Amino acid sequence: MKVALVDNGSLEPAAHAGLRSVADAIGKAAGIFVEAVSWKHSGRIPANALEDGPAWTIEPWIRARLADGEREFVFVPFFISPQGAIGSSLRGDLEALRGNPGGFDFSFTAGLTAGALASIVADRAREAGADKGLRRPAVVVVDHGGPSAASAAIRDTVAEAARERLGNAFGPLAAASMESPAGAEFAFNRPLLPEALAAPGFSSGDVIVAPLFLSPGRHAGPGGDLARIAREAQARSPSLRCHFTGLVGTHPIAAEFLSGALREALGVEVHP
Repeated sequence: MKVALVDNGSLEPAAHAGLRSVADAIGKAAGIFVEAVSWKHSGRIPANALEDGPAWTIEPWIRARLADGEREFVFVPFFISPQGAIGSSLRGDLEALRGNPGGFDFSFTAGLTAGALASIVADRAREAGADKGLRRPAVVVVDHGGPSAASAAIRDTVAEAARERLGNAFGPLAAASMESPAGAEFAFNRPLLPEALAAPGFSSGDVIVAPLFLSPGRHAGPGGDLARIAREAQARSPSLRCHFTGLVGTHPIAAEFLSGALREALGVEVHP
Protein backbone atom coordinates (compact mmCIF):
# COMPACT_ATOMS: atom_id res chain seq x y z
CA MET A 1 0.00 0.00 0.00
CA LYS A 2 1.20 3.47 -0.91
CA VAL A 3 -0.01 6.69 0.68
CA ALA A 4 0.12 10.09 -1.03
CA LEU A 5 -0.85 13.61 -0.06
CA VAL A 6 -2.39 14.97 -3.25
CA ASP A 7 -3.05 18.56 -4.28
CA ASN A 8 -4.21 20.26 -7.46
CA GLY A 9 -0.66 21.05 -8.54
CA SER A 10 1.17 24.24 -9.45
CA LEU A 11 4.06 25.48 -11.54
CA GLU A 12 5.31 27.31 -8.43
CA PRO A 13 8.21 25.37 -6.82
CA ALA A 14 7.28 26.71 -3.36
CA ALA A 15 3.85 25.10 -3.65
CA HIS A 16 5.24 21.62 -4.24
CA ALA A 17 7.97 22.12 -1.66
CA GLY A 18 5.20 22.99 0.80
CA LEU A 19 3.25 19.88 -0.20
CA ARG A 20 6.33 17.77 0.54
CA SER A 21 6.75 19.43 3.92
CA VAL A 22 3.14 18.73 4.90
CA ALA A 23 3.37 15.15 3.58
CA ASP A 24 6.45 14.62 5.74
CA ALA A 25 4.70 16.02 8.82
CA ILE A 26 1.63 13.84 8.24
CA GLY A 27 3.76 10.75 7.70
CA LYS A 28 5.78 11.28 10.86
CA ALA A 29 2.63 11.81 12.93
CA ALA A 30 0.88 8.77 11.43
CA GLY A 31 3.94 6.52 11.46
CA ILE A 32 3.82 5.77 7.73
CA PHE A 33 5.65 7.14 4.70
CA VAL A 34 3.54 9.67 2.80
CA GLU A 35 4.57 10.89 -0.64
CA ALA A 36 3.72 14.27 -2.14
CA VAL A 37 1.90 13.91 -5.46
CA SER A 38 0.09 16.55 -7.51
CA TRP A 39 -2.92 15.93 -9.72
CA LYS A 40 -1.51 18.08 -12.54
CA HIS A 41 0.97 20.82 -13.49
CA SER A 42 3.79 20.18 -10.96
CA GLY A 43 5.60 17.73 -13.23
CA ARG A 44 6.61 20.76 -15.32
CA ILE A 45 8.53 22.38 -12.47
CA PRO A 46 12.24 22.30 -13.43
CA ALA A 47 13.91 19.47 -11.50
CA ASN A 48 16.67 21.80 -10.27
CA ALA A 49 14.05 24.06 -8.67
CA LEU A 50 13.23 21.43 -6.03
CA GLU A 51 15.74 20.16 -3.49
CA ASP A 52 14.65 16.51 -3.57
CA GLY A 53 14.23 16.02 -7.29
CA PRO A 54 11.35 16.43 -9.73
CA ALA A 55 7.72 16.52 -8.64
CA TRP A 56 5.36 13.61 -9.26
CA THR A 57 1.94 13.97 -10.82
CA ILE A 58 -0.78 11.34 -10.45
CA GLU A 59 -0.62 9.41 -13.71
CA PRO A 60 3.16 8.80 -13.91
CA TRP A 61 3.29 8.16 -10.15
CA ILE A 62 0.55 5.52 -10.33
CA ARG A 63 2.16 3.85 -13.34
CA ALA A 64 5.56 3.75 -11.65
CA ARG A 65 4.12 2.23 -8.49
CA LEU A 66 2.13 -0.34 -10.49
CA ALA A 67 5.37 -1.32 -12.23
CA ASP A 68 6.80 -1.94 -8.73
CA GLY A 69 3.91 -4.28 -7.94
CA GLU A 70 1.77 -1.93 -5.85
CA ARG A 71 -1.98 -2.37 -6.17
CA GLU A 72 -3.44 -0.36 -3.28
CA PHE A 73 -3.32 3.40 -2.81
CA VAL A 74 -4.60 5.75 -0.12
CA PHE A 75 -4.85 9.44 -0.94
CA VAL A 76 -4.95 12.26 1.60
CA PRO A 77 -6.72 15.19 -0.11
CA PHE A 78 -4.98 18.53 0.20
CA PHE A 79 -7.93 20.57 -1.04
CA ILE A 80 -10.17 23.19 0.53
CA SER A 81 -13.16 21.32 -0.93
CA PRO A 82 -12.38 17.63 -1.60
CA GLN A 83 -15.91 17.19 -2.96
CA GLY A 84 -15.65 20.16 -5.31
CA ALA A 85 -14.89 20.24 -9.03
CA ILE A 86 -11.18 19.43 -8.67
CA GLY A 87 -11.72 16.51 -6.30
CA SER A 88 -14.41 15.05 -8.56
CA SER A 89 -12.19 15.35 -11.64
CA LEU A 90 -9.29 13.73 -9.79
CA ARG A 91 -11.47 10.75 -8.87
CA GLY A 92 -12.55 10.50 -12.50
CA ASP A 93 -8.94 10.36 -13.64
CA LEU A 94 -8.15 7.64 -11.11
CA GLU A 95 -11.15 5.59 -12.23
CA ALA A 96 -9.96 5.88 -15.83
CA LEU A 97 -6.47 4.74 -14.87
CA ARG A 98 -7.89 1.85 -12.88
CA GLY A 99 -9.65 0.61 -16.03
CA ASN A 100 -6.31 -0.04 -17.73
CA PRO A 101 -4.56 -3.44 -17.53
CA GLY A 102 -3.06 -4.01 -14.08
CA GLY A 103 -5.92 -2.39 -12.16
CA PHE A 104 -5.65 -1.17 -8.60
CA ASP A 105 -7.71 -0.13 -5.59
CA PHE A 106 -7.73 3.38 -4.18
CA SER A 107 -9.44 5.28 -1.39
CA PHE A 108 -9.41 8.76 0.10
CA THR A 109 -9.11 9.79 3.71
CA ALA A 110 -11.26 12.58 5.07
CA GLY A 111 -10.09 16.06 4.12
CA LEU A 112 -9.92 19.23 6.15
CA THR A 113 -13.31 19.97 7.69
CA ALA A 114 -14.95 23.38 7.81
CA GLY A 115 -14.32 23.43 11.57
CA ALA A 116 -10.59 22.81 11.15
CA LEU A 117 -10.39 25.43 8.42
CA ALA A 118 -12.26 27.97 10.54
CA SER A 119 -9.87 27.42 13.44
CA ILE A 120 -6.92 27.99 11.11
CA VAL A 121 -8.45 31.12 9.54
CA ALA A 122 -9.24 32.60 12.95
CA ASP A 123 -5.74 31.86 14.22
CA ARG A 124 -4.17 33.35 11.09
CA ALA A 125 -6.29 36.50 11.50
CA ARG A 126 -5.20 36.84 15.14
CA GLU A 127 -1.56 36.42 14.08
CA ALA A 128 -1.87 39.13 11.43
CA GLY A 129 -3.69 41.48 13.79
CA ALA A 130 -1.12 41.06 16.54
CA ASP A 131 1.81 41.36 14.13
CA LYS A 132 0.53 44.68 12.76
CA GLY A 133 -0.90 45.97 16.04
CA LEU A 134 -4.37 46.33 14.52
CA ARG A 135 -7.43 47.36 16.50
CA ARG A 136 -10.69 45.62 15.49
CA PRO A 137 -9.77 45.17 11.83
CA ALA A 138 -12.33 43.94 9.31
CA VAL A 139 -11.67 40.51 7.79
CA VAL A 140 -12.32 39.13 4.31
CA VAL A 141 -12.08 35.34 3.87
CA VAL A 142 -11.42 34.78 0.17
CA ASP A 143 -11.38 31.53 -1.81
CA HIS A 144 -10.56 30.90 -5.46
CA GLY A 145 -14.13 30.76 -6.75
CA GLY A 146 -15.35 28.41 -9.45
CA PRO A 147 -18.23 26.38 -10.83
CA SER A 148 -18.99 24.41 -7.65
CA ALA A 149 -21.70 25.67 -5.30
CA ALA A 150 -20.42 23.12 -2.77
CA SER A 151 -17.07 24.91 -2.61
CA ALA A 152 -18.78 28.27 -2.10
CA ALA A 153 -20.88 26.76 0.69
CA ILE A 154 -17.71 25.58 2.45
CA ARG A 155 -16.22 29.07 2.14
CA ASP A 156 -19.35 30.60 3.66
CA THR A 157 -19.45 28.05 6.48
CA VAL A 158 -15.77 28.61 7.26
CA ALA A 159 -16.25 32.39 7.26
CA GLU A 160 -19.22 32.24 9.62
CA ALA A 161 -17.44 29.86 12.00
CA ALA A 162 -14.30 32.05 11.92
CA ARG A 163 -16.47 35.06 12.77
CA GLU A 164 -17.75 33.28 15.88
CA ARG A 165 -14.22 32.32 16.92
CA LEU A 166 -12.85 35.85 16.50
CA GLY A 167 -15.60 37.53 18.51
CA ASN A 168 -15.63 41.25 19.31
CA ALA A 169 -11.87 41.69 19.00
CA PHE A 170 -12.39 42.02 15.24
CA GLY A 171 -14.67 44.12 13.07
CA PRO A 172 -17.01 42.92 10.34
CA LEU A 173 -16.16 39.74 8.45
CA ALA A 174 -17.14 38.91 4.87
CA ALA A 175 -16.67 35.96 2.52
CA ALA A 176 -15.57 36.58 -1.08
CA SER A 177 -14.11 34.82 -4.10
CA MET A 178 -11.13 35.78 -6.21
CA GLU A 179 -12.93 35.06 -9.48
CA SER A 180 -16.06 33.48 -10.94
CA PRO A 181 -17.21 31.95 -14.21
CA ALA A 182 -19.56 34.23 -16.14
CA GLY A 183 -23.28 33.75 -15.71
CA ALA A 184 -26.00 34.30 -13.16
CA GLU A 185 -25.89 30.61 -12.22
CA PHE A 186 -22.51 31.24 -10.58
CA ALA A 187 -23.70 34.11 -8.39
CA PHE A 188 -22.82 32.01 -5.32
CA ASN A 189 -19.21 33.18 -5.80
CA ARG A 190 -20.22 36.79 -5.14
CA PRO A 191 -19.00 39.12 -3.86
CA LEU A 192 -15.69 38.97 -5.66
CA LEU A 193 -12.73 40.33 -3.73
CA PRO A 194 -12.70 43.76 -5.47
CA GLU A 195 -16.40 44.10 -4.66
CA ALA A 196 -15.86 43.12 -1.03
CA LEU A 197 -13.06 45.66 -0.67
CA ALA A 198 -15.35 48.39 -2.02
CA ALA A 199 -18.22 47.61 0.37
CA PRO A 200 -19.05 49.69 3.47
CA GLY A 201 -16.98 48.55 6.44
CA PHE A 202 -14.26 47.14 4.18
CA SER A 203 -13.30 50.03 1.86
CA SER A 204 -11.22 51.97 4.38
CA GLY A 205 -9.08 51.39 7.42
CA ASP A 206 -7.37 48.11 8.25
CA VAL A 207 -8.71 45.00 6.52
CA ILE A 208 -7.22 41.56 7.00
CA VAL A 209 -7.43 39.42 3.88
CA ALA A 210 -7.46 35.73 4.82
CA PRO A 211 -6.84 33.58 1.72
CA LEU A 212 -8.62 30.24 1.87
CA PHE A 213 -5.70 28.77 -0.09
CA LEU A 214 -3.46 25.91 0.98
CA SER A 215 -0.27 26.74 -0.93
CA PRO A 216 1.46 29.68 -2.61
CA GLY A 217 1.23 30.02 -6.36
CA ARG A 218 0.11 32.47 -9.03
CA HIS A 219 -2.97 33.37 -6.96
CA ALA A 220 -1.78 33.38 -3.34
CA GLY A 221 1.48 34.82 -2.06
CA PRO A 222 3.24 38.21 -2.22
CA GLY A 223 3.30 38.42 -6.03
CA GLY A 224 0.01 36.66 -6.72
CA ASP A 225 -3.37 37.74 -8.04
CA LEU A 226 -4.83 38.33 -4.58
CA ALA A 227 -2.05 40.77 -3.72
CA ARG A 228 -2.59 42.55 -7.04
CA ILE A 229 -6.33 42.87 -6.38
CA ALA A 230 -5.61 44.32 -2.93
CA ARG A 231 -3.14 46.84 -4.37
CA GLU A 232 -5.71 47.95 -6.95
CA ALA A 233 -8.36 48.34 -4.23
CA GLN A 234 -5.96 50.45 -2.15
CA ALA A 235 -5.23 52.62 -5.19
CA ARG A 236 -8.96 53.30 -5.56
CA SER A 237 -9.35 53.99 -1.84
CA PRO A 238 -6.15 55.44 -0.35
CA SER A 239 -7.50 55.09 3.19
CA LEU A 240 -7.74 51.30 2.77
CA ARG A 241 -4.92 49.23 4.26
CA CYS A 242 -4.94 45.51 3.39
CA HIS A 243 -2.99 42.99 5.47
CA PHE A 244 -2.65 39.36 4.39
CA THR A 245 -2.64 36.36 6.70
CA GLY A 246 -0.48 33.30 6.24
CA LEU A 247 -1.94 30.50 4.13
CA VAL A 248 -4.12 27.72 5.47
CA GLY A 249 -1.97 24.78 4.42
CA THR A 250 1.15 25.88 6.26
CA HIS A 251 -0.62 26.05 9.63
CA PRO A 252 0.25 23.16 12.00
CA ILE A 253 -3.44 22.35 12.48
CA ALA A 254 -3.65 21.27 8.83
CA ALA A 255 -1.00 18.56 9.15
CA GLU A 256 -2.29 17.50 12.56
CA PHE A 257 -5.85 17.11 11.32
CA LEU A 258 -4.88 15.23 8.16
CA SER A 259 -2.57 12.87 10.05
CA GLY A 260 -5.51 12.02 12.29
CA ALA A 261 -7.69 11.40 9.24
CA LEU A 262 -5.02 9.09 7.82
CA ARG A 263 -4.66 7.14 11.05
CA GLU A 264 -8.42 6.72 11.21
CA ALA A 265 -8.58 5.52 7.60
CA LEU A 266 -5.82 2.99 8.26
CA GLY A 267 -7.41 1.80 11.50
CA VAL A 268 -4.48 3.02 13.57
CA GLU A 269 -5.31 3.90 17.17
CA VAL A 270 -5.30 7.64 17.73
CA HIS A 271 -3.91 8.80 21.07
CA PRO A 272 -4.98 12.19 22.43
